[in-house]
Amino acid sequence: MPAPSPERPFGALLTAMVTPMTDDGALDLDAAERLAVDLVEAGHDGLVLNGTTGEAPTTSDREKADLVRAVVRALGGRALVLAGAGSNDTRHAVAMARHAAEAGADGLLAVTPYYSRPSQDGVVAHLTAVADAGDLPVMLYDVPARTGLRLNADSLRRLAEHPRITAVKDATEDPAAAFRLIHETGLAWYCGDDGLLLPFLSVGAVGVVSMAGHLVGEQLAHVIALAEAGEPEKAREVFRSVLPVIDLIVGSGNGALRSKLALALTGRIPGPAMRLPQLPAGEDETAAVRAALTAALGAP
Repeated sequence: MPAPSPERPFGALLTAMVTPMTDDGALDLDAAERLAVDLVEAGHDGLVLNGTTGEAPTTSDREKADLVRAVVRALGGRALVLAGAGSNDTRHAVAMARHAAEAGADGLLAVTPYYSRPSQDGVVAHLTAVADAGDLPVMLYDVPARTGLRLNADSLRRLAEHPRITAVKDATEDPAAAFRLIHETGLAWYCGDDGLLLPFLSVGAVGVVSMAGHLVGEQLAHVIALAEAGEPEKAREVFRSVLPVIDLIVGSGNGALRSKLALALTGRIPGPAMRLPQLPAGEDETAAVRAALTAALGAP
């Protein structure tokens, strides 16, 4: 694993990991440990737990802490573990940040407060409170399609002054804005949308927080390395080869379901169980994912 640096505080390749569950909906911590080790052995610098892909809205605070503790123990320092501390209740987000630190997380992913759509001053106050909750470095998460609001440039400049806010996961689909903000804030920028990795790298992003990395992490790491080495044509060639997998996982609009289903079909987790309100894939979707995996990866 590359040593963290101010320019790339969380490495280059991270995957927002699913939370394996048993058929009755309980967390499967053994499966989570195995999957985490599998991903790190495939070249991941870090994992993000308890995010949207990890079904954080449906897991309890205790379950979130248990998951972090189990994965940290299984990895034994071989990769960074970031924990989601996302809520539209600031007190709850602060509590989750503290629980994550106690469980051994190396950093936090702090999403903008969703649904209630506070003012930009309120968003800054919320995210500052999360960063003030302890000593862990923080990656902000800007995902307006899910939260209903976007961090504006002034808010990002203000948040960048906080000593523990070091990075941004950008899911705004706006690399032009990222180009300006990377320069203005000095924050490390991570692409939050697999399909836009190349455009974000071209404007200064240092890595990706991926969903497709569950299946093609090695190739995504290679894309980032080639782009850094000044070989854009080779980077495009490798990226083109994984586009079918990115389309499979991201294009459905339900990356958590597709990621779990693909991992189950390829034997990397025991099953694709999810909690309501997420329904399991039906027969038609399962058949479609199986066919897409066979076409893209030769499996299952």
